Amino acid sequence: MRIGEESSVSSVSSGSDPESNTGAQGVPHGQTPESYDVFRDPWGIPHLRASDELGLARAQGRVTAFDRAWQLEVERHRAEGSSASFLGPDSVVWDRFARQSRLADTARLCYEAMEADDPATAAWVRAYVDGVNAGLAAGAARDERFARTGLTPSPWEPWVPLAIWIATHILFAGFPTKLWRERVARALGDETLTLFATDGPRIAGSNGWMVPGDRTTTGAAIIAGDPHRFIEDPGVYQQIRLSCPDYDVLGLAVPGVPGLAHFGHTGSAAWAITNAMSDYQDLYVEQLRRGEREGGAAVVEALGPDGAWEPVARHTETITVAGGDDVEVEVLETSRGPVIVHADGDPGPEPGAGAEAGAAPADGSTQTLSLRYPPRVRRDLGFAVLPALLRARTVADIDRALDGWAEPVNVVHAADTEGGLLHRVAGAVPLRHPANRLRPVPAWDPEHAWQGWAPTPAEPVQGFAVMANARGIASPLGVEFAPPHRADRIRELLSGSADWSPKAMADVHRDTYLASAEPLLALLPGFEELTPAARELRTRLLAWDRRMEAESTDATVFAAFRTATVRRFAADPVFADLAGAPAGPAVFHPWQYLLPKIGYALEGLLTTSLVPELDRAAHVRAALEETAAAGSTDAPWSQVHRLTPWQAVPDPDAPEWPGLGGDHDCVNATSSVPGFTDLTARASAARYVWDLARREDSLWVVPLGADGVTGTAHHRDQLSLWARCELVPVVTDWARLTKDSI
Repeated sequence: MRIGEESSVSSVSSGSDPESNTGAQGVPHGQTPESYDVFRDPWGIPHLRASDELGLARAQGRVTAFDRAWQLEVERHRAEGSSASFLGPDSVVWDRFARQSRLADTARLCYEAMEADDPATAAWVRAYVDGVNAGLAAGAARDERFARTGLTPSPWEPWVPLAIWIATHILFAGFPTKLWRERVARALGDETLTLFATDGPRIAGSNGWMVPGDRTTTGAAIIAGDPHRFIEDPGVYQQIRLSCPDYDVLGLAVPGVPGLAHFGHTGSAAWAITNAMSDYQDLYVEQLRRGEREGGAAVVEALGPDGAWEPVARHTETITVAGGDDVEVEVLETSRGPVIVHADGDPGPEPGAGAEAGAAPADGSTQTLSLRYPPRVRRDLGFAVLPALLRARTVADIDRALDGWAEPVNVVHAADTEGGLLHRVAGAVPLRHPANRLRPVPAWDPEHAWQGWAPTPAEPVQGFAVMANARGIASPLGVEFAPPHRADRIRELLSGSADWSPKAMADVHRDTYLASAEPLLALLPGFEELTPAARELRTRLLAWDRRMEAESTDATVFAAFRTATVRRFAADPVFADLAGAPAGPAVFHPWQYLLPKIGYALEGLLTTSLVPELDRAAHVRAALEETAAAGSTDAPWSQVHRLTPWQAVPDPDAPEWPGLGGDHDCVNATSSVPGFTDLTARASAARYVWDLARREDSLWVVPLGADGVTGTAHHRDQLSLWARCELVPVVTDWARLTKDSI
């Protein structure tokens, strides 16, 4: 493996001088498997070195707990459905879903299967958990949020990293969109099922691009991109380096999970992913009937696909709520999967409360729905892939490893120093009836059963490869994809040069061209008899360069005009039956509100023939007059387009979050919610540039910093750089690192 300047590692080996005898990757001979060293670069990013793989996993767990104990405990409790015990009543909605969907139980089952079938990977995960448990107390002592909420860390079980992974990704495939489509079909007819399918931002998306060596200054490939997620404090990705005699890998870890699942660089090979936008979770409409056994025990049965009534597993759990009453949750599971929506939105009828709840209601009220998702069916998350990726030396190694991937389904780019390139999909997608992908389907109909697993597509790389959640390589596996604007714009930018360098990639990251503005602006020239103010505004908008630059006042004016248009569309009588408050569990409501649905679907709604009674031109004209009447603004876009990250416990003393450029269809994808708010909670959760010629020339940045503790030196030291789409150097020379004594 080519390691470039890492050859100077021996100069900082634990307990040695520059001339000491060290083993592979600079690990001193004679260290015990328990020993490890921690170094930090100028940004506080941990670089870990151990004498074997298990010792390194323990080191990763311990350092992560020291740096991010609060984040780990929040994520653990969210996965277990117990976060309300210290975060209070607002967290009950999520905790109920976590318990009813059986996230923690699925993790236990997957871990038990791993122990039986792959004991080596199970031991690796246990080593990470051992490290977390060794570091939690010291990490909690650094963070006042534990005392503020009364939370005391408790030991992790070995399955907890799997639970965190499942909880983090359970909504990635967007199955709540099926609830929205069902609502649309009831209101407007089955032919409108995909009326809003312009694939506006969901829980996650990403940009990614790979430039082969014949288009770079070095002759080796460059991989770059950025995952788009809701921005959280602490950040959802952890910059880290993992080194032992078998490998030396740097990348972006998910705190609470060992290894580097999504983004990594081994020195001779590198990989990155985006969300494939595949559909791999199904909702089944269940018919349930209830009764009692002798002695009063509740009995629940579901109508199965063979026409017979089947037993339903049932038990109750109690959610402890800080500052509120305990909440009892009924947990049901049919042969399809856990019941996550009860009829009419009720958390669960009492025993004997009715005969056959859950049949598809004629009046459009909530159905009883079960969720079928691959990890619970397969008892496998694909965790064996994680240590295999760390050991990868070539694209072929990465490709073989990803054959075992399960959840979530990703599009992958990979390259190596020998010129190998990879563009493929990885993950488990069930084969089943096409209707399953669109809406809830009847559990009692056998044609909706799963019939095995779909092959994952791969394509040869010709020229550069781009992945930005749009239709393409993963099209056979999904329904709704992102609009093509980000992907098209990246291709256009990459086509402008044949000598790309890592530093030049920052220009691609920061691009703010908003192609999705064009259909709305294209209507303006046809309007006659406008007021003078509206004519002036039209002239200004048509002259605008379509860039959502941070300092652009024209971008602010366009956003105001777009907001007015979206709100007028939403108020049109054609959408009256979709305008009310959503039914069912509140955890799914973000997918059910009309205003943001129209905001993200505006481009398609301006041209669709599915709702001919919608007078688009009248609404756009009225929005133009409304915006003009409100008066001109000199406010730059960054003044209204500010970051608003999620915090489990808000910091009352936090400084103002920065204003940003970009928007949801820009390469710099800082998502506002058109029609609702110009603020952004979803953006690049990290940016990276992997250089296959010289790993030390790679670049990365995260929205906040390496330390998860508020007020520390490295908590927000990357924030201002991230806001400007600047990246910091990856440090690979151990001699340039500072040893940490934790």
